[in-house]
Amino acid sequence: MRKTKLISSVLLAAVFGATALGAQAQDSNDKGWYAGAGVGESFVDEGAFDDEDTAFSAFGGYQFNPYFALEGGYADFGEIESNVAGAPSFEGDTAYLTAVGIVPITSQFSAYAKAGFHRWNLDQAMPGLTGSRDDSGTDPTYGVGVQYRLNDQWAVRGEYSRFEIEDLDTDLAQLQIRFDF
Repeated sequence: MRKTKLISSVLLAAVFGATALGAQAQDSNDKGWYAGAGVGESFVDEGAFDDEDTAFSAFGGYQFNPYFALEGGYADFGEIESNVAGAPSFEGDTAYLTAVGIVPITSQFSAYAKAGFHRWNLDQAMPGLTGSRDDSGTDPTYGVGVQYRLNDQWAVRGEYSRFEIEDLDTDLAQLQIRFDF
């Protein structure tokens, strides 16, 4: 029993110590404006669509403290083709606003999750979606990522996001660069 208490105490101290170290290390860049850009791939694998294309994004936000930020951005999904012969492809893009929860892990490394809404636009109505004749709409978006801080101003991020477009989900995997003002 003593051994279990000792191990529990050591683990608890290590977890709280790592959290305090991460929060203390982030003090120099725990709040302020930032902007960035990313490149990666968009993926669609639902119904008549099973395709991927190169995607681009630009984003900006304000980090209130080491644990929370608001972020807005723009993403271009590229061209998504249908696997049904003769069905048209479509190109899509979106503007989004998300709340970002951040977990500092070390002085340079952190993980984050984000959720919010996005306003999507398609160059034509998507065939195969029930009741869909519109080429724009507003739906939820969410994602997860990791960030490695190169110095006080620059960071590299890897992010995986999902953008719901009516009944069609578009996933976006990107490598991003972030600049803090």
